[in-house]
Amino acid sequence: MTYIVNTHSHANMLKTTNIDEAIISTQEEDIITIVPSSSAQDIFEVDKFIQKYDNLYGYVGVFPEEVKTFTDKTLNDMENLIKSNPKIIGIGEIGLDYYWDKSFKELQKEIFIKQIEFANQMNLPLNIHSREAHLDTLEILKKYNKNSTAILHCFSGSLEFAKECIKEGIYIALGGVVTFKNALKAKEVAANIPLEYLLLETDDPYLTPVPFRGKENQPVYVKYVAQEIARLRNTTDETIAKATTANAERIFKFNAK
Repeated sequence: MTYIVNTHSHANMLKTTNIDEAIISTQEEDIITIVPSSSAQDIFEVDKFIQKYDNLYGYVGVFPEEVKTFTDKTLNDMENLIKSNPKIIGIGEIGLDYYWDKSFKELQKEIFIKQIEFANQMNLPLNIHSREAHLDTLEILKKYNKNSTAILHCFSGSLEFAKECIKEGIYIALGGVVTFKNALKAKEVAANIPLEYLLLETDDPYLTPVPFRGKENQPVYVKYVAQEIARLRNTTDETIAKATTANAERIFKFNAK
């Protein structure tokens, strides 16, 4: 069985699951996991966390709801961590979120742009959060992203919007939502986008896939995402694993095996 790359897992934030056991289970199942940071302080925690386990990699970045933690020093801190830790392989989780609080949209945009430009400078890919902000997200990427591969994490848009993103070379990452019975948009995207632009994730401890809904999500559950996408595409789990792993290797320029 081809190993799987889980491109977005907050494994360091698990509450009811033993973190060591959760990571060991991914090692047993041949799963590589990439852990994003969320705030200007959290980048240091992620840096330490991913050094504890062979099969973990990380992103550094400031999440849209945490942009008020971003200071002039933040990019310098991120650059130092990137240079000192080769397991930091991207900038994330960054982006826009208009769902909870629209009062600082302009600040979100400003910090998103700064982090895109920084990723371009570092020649690293982008892991992007976009919630109820699809058009602004795409417009900013078109205008400011020059050379970084972009991934839309936990993609929640329509198939039509996914196709618009793919035209711009943006990858689509799908997680546990695709297993939900009523997630018709996610299922349509999973069934129809080119495999060359598909990635897998869990976003644990959130968005737990069927058959574990109601329990804390875990990074190992990415295999259920792969299984559901295989079912929707009328293909095998192995086909989905091979394609998405090849995509991740191409984006992150690593071969973990």
